[in-house]
Amino acid sequence: MVFRLRMCEQPFGEIFMSRSRSGFYSAIEYIGPRPQKPKRRNFFGGWVIGVIAVGIACWFGRPLLQTLKGQEGASTERATMLISALKTSGTPGNQLAAAALGHSSDKVVFDPSYYKISYPNGDVAPGKGAAADVIIRCYRKLNLDLQKEVHEDMVANFRHYPQLWGNTTPDTNIDHRRIANLQRFFERKGKTLPLSRDPQDFHPGDVVIWSLANADSHIGIVVPGPGAAGGEPWVVHNMGDGVKWEDVLFDYKIEAHFRYPEN
Repeated sequence: MVFRLRMCEQPFGEIFMSRSRSGFYSAIEYIGPRPQKPKRRNFFGGWVIGVIAVGIACWFGRPLLQTLKGQEGASTERATMLISALKTSGTPGNQLAAAALGHSSDKVVFDPSYYKISYPNGDVAPGKGAAADVIIRCYRKLNLDLQKEVHEDMVANFRHYPQLWGNTTPDTNIDHRRIANLQRFFERKGKTLPLSRDPQDFHPGDVVIWSLANADSHIGIVVPGPGAAGGEPWVVHNMGDGVKWEDVLFDYKIEAHFRYPEN
């Protein structure tokens, strides 16, 4: 605030000569707020904050949107109907897709930890598992034990497999549960298919490996979609929230596409 001082009507000389200064200011007059300098316009205005807020919401909301997207139309009843239809076909791909749909209703807590398991046909606890365990368990429904298949090929061709974990010999407890080892096995023993974003190129029972934004690898099995989406390629996979039947095939970068055994 600004105040203006008003002098009394006493001559200046008398005031100057006077010992006493009482009466020098006879009144204080309020004349309004102090003038303010105009504020410089901030470049980072409300629109910038809004853009940042939207970006944060999209980043953290994406997993929820993907979950809702995957659940739309997917149900145990529709899975059961598809399983019955797929099992009528004798092709290994349809049989594998049926096994994957059946597995999608199992309650599995994501757990990629190392466990000591039996061999062959060894498995971690049924309520635990990671992405690769979906593949292992579904192939076992076709009487194909990838624990045994991968181990035997690694024993004979260890140097052809990724040397990423410091192992000098194969390990039946974990080798088949590593996506990089499964990818090399399918490259050697299965049919490698061209990378594509055309839905027509993906058949039930195909195995797909993705490269995620954090550089991790992920793996899943192609299955038909539910209901009216029956002609669309969906996947059964476990990305950390349990085994899901979802429409996310093209949501991530496809790194590899296999068919094993060849139909």
